[in-house]
Amino acid sequence: MSEPPRIGVLGGTFDPIHNAHIELARAALKQARLDRVLFVVSAMPPHKRGEVTVSAEDRLRLVELALQDEPAMEASELEMQRSGPSYTADTLRELHALYPGAELFLVLGLDALADLPGWREPEAILQHARVLAATRPEPGIQIPDSLKGHYDFLDFDPVDVSSTDIRARLARGEAVDALPPRVLDAIREGGLYGAARS
Repeated sequence: MSEPPRIGVLGGTFDPIHNAHIELARAALKQARLDRVLFVVSAMPPHKRGEVTVSAEDRLRLVELALQDEPAMEASELEMQRSGPSYTADTLRELHALYPGAELFLVLGLDALADLPGWREPEAILQHARVLAATRPEPGIQIPDSLKGHYDFLDFDPVDVSSTDIRARLARGEAVDALPPRVLDAIREGGLYGAARS
């Protein structure tokens, strides 16, 4: 009898996806012995309403381009197929229905782990997935006691890169080395984020 598939779930706006996202997925694949990682593109993140400047379709296309050489990673448009805000609990429920018997692992940053009790339906999230938390350079973060036994830490070297900084550099026409080359080319060809068309 074969082992149930172990599937990582890495959600986000990916506005745009960058190399640190991919490195985090690689760490999760290796350390948690995952079979694959789904990059779930958030269509309407409840905590970033009005802040996302590029359409979900464009962000999904950039994720697909970024993962072309990563056979164990795939883009998911699951949240784009739902109307309304994208909530993690709903996504995990749907993934359980799509992959019956699979073990789900929610990949988060350390700061997101600390905030998880304030998310919508945290009990449902913990019921459907084990959390894999990536360390980040933010000392003093306290992990709530209610999460004990529900998460593991990934050994992940923090990368000093953010999508906010990348968007600003693109708009200023500056060099950006934190993006996969295919993603950077597509951004420039499409004039996304105010980047000059190539």
